[in-house]
Amino acid sequence: MSSSSSSPDSVRASHILIKHEGSRRKASWKDPEGQIISNTTRDAAVSQLIALRQDIVSGKAKFEDVAARYSDCSSAKRGGDLGSFGRGRMQKPFEQATYALKVGEISDIVDTDSGVHIILRTG
Repeated sequence: MSSSSSSPDSVRASHILIKHEGSRRKASWKDPEGQIISNTTRDAAVSQLIALRQDIVSGKAKFEDVAARYSDCSSAKRGGDLGSFGRGRMQKPFEQATYALKVGEISDIVDTDSGVHIILRTG
């Protein structure tokens, strides 16, 4: 039972993560040595994410497909799905952005220690 309709105990979300030179871990499933990530500026990562978000919002691409192809998170294998999580489980900026979204909404760029994200709230 959730405490209030505006702030549920848990949310479900998918995301697309683009890592960059400032990310805490510079390796991912598609760049195991971290060579691309180490040479990617935050600005370049943000630019890529903005373009990907535009493709999704305009209907040119599906969120899951873009996540599967471009996300630096292992959740890419699940179309970006992170499953359900409650408060205190994710990095604060990620958590705050997810809870602020309505189901079906996609966030703007969210910065965390992991990199830059766009988040789709799914539940």
